[in-house]
Amino acid sequence: MSNQKLHGIIPPMVTPFTEDGELDEELHRADVRFLIEKAGVHGLAVCTSTGEGYTLSADECREVTRWTVEEAAGRVPVVAGVIADSTHAAIRRSLAVSDLGVEALLVPPVHYVYHPDDDAMLKFFGDIAAAARLPVIVDNVVPWFYLSPELLTRLLQNVKGVIGVKQSANDLKALADLLLLIEEKGLREKSLVYSAVNPLLYPSLMLGAHGVIGALATASPELCVELWGAARERNQSEALTIHKKLLTMWGALEGENLPANVKGAMWLQKRKAGFPRAPIPISPPARRGKIRAALGLR
Repeated sequence: MSNQKLHGIIPPMVTPFTEDGELDEELHRADVRFLIEKAGVHGLAVCTSTGEGYTLSADECREVTRWTVEEAAGRVPVVAGVIADSTHAAIRRSLAVSDLGVEALLVPPVHYVYHPDDDAMLKFFGDIAAAARLPVIVDNVVPWFYLSPELLTRLLQNVKGVIGVKQSANDLKALADLLLLIEEKGLREKSLVYSAVNPLLYPSLMLGAHGVIGALATASPELCVELWGAARERNQSEALTIHKKLLTMWGALEGENLPANVKGAMWLQKRKAGFPRAPIPISPPARRGKIRAALGLR
């Protein structure tokens, strides 16, 4: 795999469920086609936190990933999320998708209350990469267990198979520190850094992020693709205009039950997103009203 394939706007897709909580293959395949053919995204990520991957079994992750790879048909790379709370479970989930043609795995740290130490985290990610024989992108998304820029740099430098980081949280300094450390260690050419700092995607790209894997790229993929192009061309005026639109949208989306809010934004834009999986509820009317206003809809 060439790291050059994994760049740009890579939406973490929602997982559409029926009202009784079953997977909806037809809606999922339709959204894959929309994101590639209409929005022009550069890749797709599935079974992530935005995709309610924490509610999916390993078999369901395999099905969703298979549908995505089949529908993408080589037009864009597919990244598979692996959300698990033990090395054993993470390896089983990784192996469940390892033969489907994904480009990489997107793996968060464990998200239970107790924190493994740094050396345990190096072993965790290394064991997954070795067992699956696939590149691993660290999904730094767990709010009570964010991995520091220093630890992330150690992972990129010392753990075979770890090729990148998706930096979440509304913390642009952590992203900037990570980019600086990678450059100082001479890791820039072989390491990928994606932004999920949703309110600050524009400055993330200007600082040198290789792309976006964040909820805004799912809710507003066309705008994010436009932002990517403007940032690449250093068109500051256009990029700032798009940034303001995305910032307004994030203000409407941010809050409890983000996956449900993203699905609400999709429905309002005539993209059938299915239901959240219980016990996550659909977005309440007040939230949907905010999203509607951010979209400029009556």
